[in-house]
Amino acid sequence: MFFVLSKTIGSLLTPTNFLIGLGFIGATLLLTRFASLGRRLVMTTVLLLVICGLSPLGNMLLYPLESRFPSWDPARGAPDGIIVLGASIEADISAAHGTPVVRTAPDRIIAAAALALRYPNARVVFTGGSANLLSNDAREADFAGEVFEGLGIAKSRLTMERRSRNTQENAEFSKALVNPKPGERWLLVTSGYHMPRSVGLFRKAGFPIEAYPVDWRVGGRDGLFAFSNRALEGLWRTDAGVREWMGLIAYRATGKIDELLPGPVPN
Repeated sequence: MFFVLSKTIGSLLTPTNFLIGLGFIGATLLLTRFASLGRRLVMTTVLLLVICGLSPLGNMLLYPLESRFPSWDPARGAPDGIIVLGASIEADISAAHGTPVVRTAPDRIIAAAALALRYPNARVVFTGGSANLLSNDAREADFAGEVFEGLGIAKSRLTMERRSRNTQENAEFSKALVNPKPGERWLLVTSGYHMPRSVGLFRKAGFPIEAYPVDWRVGGRDGLFAFSNRALEGLWRTDAGVREWMGLIAYRATGKIDELLPGPVPN
């Protein structure tokens, strides 16, 4: 039920979808005796789309998430394994064309492959099924192996987890697959803005990991108040930020994570 709600209500409440719906209602009302209300809704929608698309709002939402975990420090030595979260490969499109199609967050795969080459004894686990509410049998993990092998990672080092539909299942199914031993060190590779929620869920699953954030979308504190040159990029950042904060709130409210904003464990 949680998964269904996250893919329905959660999607409807992302700013772009919500404002499109609001604008559509306003445009419809223009044809009725409530035309005055319709005009106000349309004007409000346009104003909010401008704010979401061109203002620093998206940066402000993402920056606290991306800055929560520092870059990984290799000084402690080689990791025993690398967990890579999905959301990079479009499984349905890949299945249609018979080849992996990487469309978003390619840094996750690139960084994981670079780590695997640097630490040849580390196991590599890619966890990603299908996040679609309605989908065919195509899963990200079905195509990720081919990408990693193309980047020079031997098939014998790869473990593909293909059942997970969200980050909670990423954590639970990955732990069941690798059965981490006490004292082992596992890196978690995912986008910086997604790292707090991911770490919280892995901790809740009893899988201690070390954060390896990648795929940053804000340049740092200097870019916090920067305006967007392209509305689509600004809308994406706003949607991503709102979606991630909604996820943190929902997961904390339902007890799926123990902190609203998980952070590094003090040394």
